[in-house]
Amino acid sequence: MVGLARHVDSDEIVQRLHGMHMAEAGKRHVHTNGGTSHITPYSTRYASRQDIPKFRIPEKGAPADAVYQILKDELDLDGKPNLNLASFVGTFMESRAEQLMIENISKNMSDSDEYPALMAMHTRCVSIIAHFWGVKKEEKPIGSATTGSSEAIHLGGLAMKRRWQEKRKEEGKDSSKPNIIMGANAQVALEKFARYFEVEARILPVSKKSNYRLDTDLVKENIDENTIGVFVILGSTYTGHYEPVEEVSNILDEYQQRTGVDIPIHVDAASGGFIALFTHAGAGGPKWNFDLPRVKSINTSGHKFGLVYAGVGWIIWRDELYLPKHLIFELHYLGGTEESFTLNFSRPGAQVIGQYFNLIHLGFSGYRLIMENCLANARLLSKSLEATGWYVCLSDIHRQKGVHHFNEEGGGPFVTNDNPTSADFNAGLPVVAFCFSDEFKRDYPHVKQESVSQLMRARQYIIPNYALPPNEDKTEILRVVVRESMSFDLLDRLIADLCSVTQILLENDELDLKLLQARQTTENAHGGMGKRDDGSGKDKNMDGGVHRSMTKVTIKEATGICAGALR
Repeated sequence: MVGLARHVDSDEIVQRLHGMHMAEAGKRHVHTNGGTSHITPYSTRYASRQDIPKFRIPEKGAPADAVYQILKDELDLDGKPNLNLASFVGTFMESRAEQLMIENISKNMSDSDEYPALMAMHTRCVSIIAHFWGVKKEEKPIGSATTGSSEAIHLGGLAMKRRWQEKRKEEGKDSSKPNIIMGANAQVALEKFARYFEVEARILPVSKKSNYRLDTDLVKENIDENTIGVFVILGSTYTGHYEPVEEVSNILDEYQQRTGVDIPIHVDAASGGFIALFTHAGAGGPKWNFDLPRVKSINTSGHKFGLVYAGVGWIIWRDELYLPKHLIFELHYLGGTEESFTLNFSRPGAQVIGQYFNLIHLGFSGYRLIMENCLANARLLSKSLEATGWYVCLSDIHRQKGVHHFNEEGGGPFVTNDNPTSADFNAGLPVVAFCFSDEFKRDYPHVKQESVSQLMRARQYIIPNYALPPNEDKTEILRVVVRESMSFDLLDRLIADLCSVTQILLENDELDLKLLQARQTTENAHGGMGKRDDGSGKDKNMDGGVHRSMTKVTIKEATGICAGALR
């Protein structure tokens, strides 16, 4: 997510730093003119004396090779994308797909008349996605590529709002108080839609009872004639659970029969749209897509489990009837006519080409193989973590279908199939959400869960530690997203490192850990995960939550479990 940036006054910084650090006599200080001197073995003698400006454009440029090397070196300080286990966004593509994207990187989706082949591929992608989401033969689906699911959600929500307003005006009723339903686990883009487009967001609390997802009992209590729609999430970013789309649909069917009020569903399938379709588990049995008449629109992220690099999402309406015509712009630009319903104008076309490449290269069987493998690896990680006795998982994809939550007895029921598929387990995203067990917290109260995240970061893994949504926000979780790039060897190393880090925390002196945690507190004051705004303008730490415990395992036994988990 790109945040707002404030202007940096380089002169003020330079003066402050100059007062704190005296340069060597007769030598130019490294912090001058808003730049930094780089003396590297890669650049020429002259380039090595160049100041690299940070906040102002230089009067004169510098050699391309020198600038390239200096920026490359600075970017080495970033985390490794493959070890960013916090992100759902893909970090791997086939070399041939990359080649195609590089060859077409300058093509602009807004120039439809100049790039007819690109636009044809865009249309084919919309058609393919619409069909595998179950549009009916008599329907006329319509859709578009977007920059991601955030834009797609805004478009889907706006279409619902305008259809609701039009209907209310036709009936001579007030249309000034629209509201929309979503769970507290909703991704921030859903809340942004409500705030930006002046819709009351009815954010329903989640709980352990509701599997940390939209609570259908609360849906019944909060819908009314001003509800423009319900956002249902196919894959919570917190725990990976799928929300019960069909159950919500049935509730809305009953409500319409009783009141005559027709409330549509928009499915936010940012991650699940490319998983539920291809896996044996589907969405857990119930329907979730256009097989349900009440589902009018669906979005997904091509750059998540569509396996494309960041920059492409998709939104599909099951029929053009559900996209108000006055929202569609007819553009006469650059020699052609184009119909458009997006929040952007210029946007890259290379990602659309990458999406089309994946669809025809992988096919149904290829996507299924990848998604089943992601889920299998996520199950293995989940079982290994729980086997240590140190952790319990709030995600459920490793548990037998129909069995939810951790069993404190450490028993089954277990899947006995010799060749299990995702159909034998609970459906969900390949996400592992885990936290310290109750017994661990009783035995080692001085060990804070956030320390695991910090020490894993020192080993180059990015594993966030953060609070669950409101109502459950006293519980913090660590979360790993298992993507296509999570190889078996990397999974082996990850499990071993998690066990090693946990063991280090157990064996360290309480005073040492307090120093580490004090450092974390300082860093988090500048913005970190596991914090929520309490309305006072200050951040506060979340307390440890209550989780079920399991049989105690010694450090030696747990380390052995981790070391042998994949053997």
